[in-house]
Amino acid sequence: MAYRLNEKIRDLKPYDPISGDFSVRLDANESFLPVPQKILQKIAEAVILASYNRYPDPLAKELCQSLGEYYHVSPDLVTAGNGSDELISIICSAFLMKGDTMLTLSPDFSMYRFYASIAEAKSKQYFKKPDMTIDIDQLIAAANASQAKMILFSNPCNPTSLGLKREEVRRLITSVDALVVLDEAYMDFWEESMLDEVENYDNLMILRTCSKAFGMAGIRLGFAVANRTLTNALKAVKSPYNVNTLTQRTGSVILKEGQWLRSCIEEIKSSRDMLSEKMSVLENNYSQRMHVYPSVTNFLFVKIAQAEEVYRELLKSGVAVRYLGDFLRITTGTKEENEKFMQAFEKAIRL
Repeated sequence: MAYRLNEKIRDLKPYDPISGDFSVRLDANESFLPVPQKILQKIAEAVILASYNRYPDPLAKELCQSLGEYYHVSPDLVTAGNGSDELISIICSAFLMKGDTMLTLSPDFSMYRFYASIAEAKSKQYFKKPDMTIDIDQLIAAANASQAKMILFSNPCNPTSLGLKREEVRRLITSVDALVVLDEAYMDFWEESMLDEVENYDNLMILRTCSKAFGMAGIRLGFAVANRTLTNALKAVKSPYNVNTLTQRTGSVILKEGQWLRSCIEEIKSSRDMLSEKMSVLENNYSQRMHVYPSVTNFLFVKIAQAEEVYRELLKSGVAVRYLGDFLRITTGTKEENEKFMQAFEKAIRL
């Protein structure tokens, strides 16, 4: 008899990002800011001294110390990961039992439901209102009615660019029995983080990434913050050497550059605001065709008629954005990249 894949992976397809040679890449929500030469030199000095014949520090202590200092949290509550994607996968597989219910929101980051399916958990969805906002009372009711063991969502949201304020997040955490996992990947661009309150709750875990604001997408670095009980459990179930030596050394160096990191955030926010202003002018001219959502992230979320046609016209112009059905998600870029995008978008929308 021939071996057959099991049904949960039989029809899966590998992740397929946009490929091709595009002069402007605004599709992946990366930072457009390169690491300065003087910091690259510090990284080079740090990594050249590493013992590459030895396994990396399994607890990434120096890296967690740097993360804790930058974000003003105890390093003992920090768990480093090979990108926050790895941590999402671990959390779903370890904190959910087969048949448990995980509640996600829609629209939201699609990989949440994928990882739940691999963990053989049931995935229930709370659908946001037509304006993409969240009715917190309805969300609480949905969580309790489904007896969810975990609620996992991004705040601010990818892809809607909207955020849920702290007081509403607190109400959710204290009104459910589920573990609430907040993916704060874009919270560096907003001021509503729950990081400083994480020890107040026994059912809160926060995920962060260094890919969006800090220009570290290439080294795959994310981290989780939770109370000691949850942190100890997470460290126990992750693989022992999940963050490699190069990432640990590089991350530790960059995270000590607080002034530069804060300037990156402000520059990205400024670029986003300028792009948003220009897109809002277009929205006034094409109000029957497009709507730009307010953004507290490093990207814009735009509802647009004939979105696929506009998307393909942008590709023809050498501009890559993210196509999401009736929507486009546009990462903010350099001034030159934003200008090229606007020229291509104005041309495409007139067709």
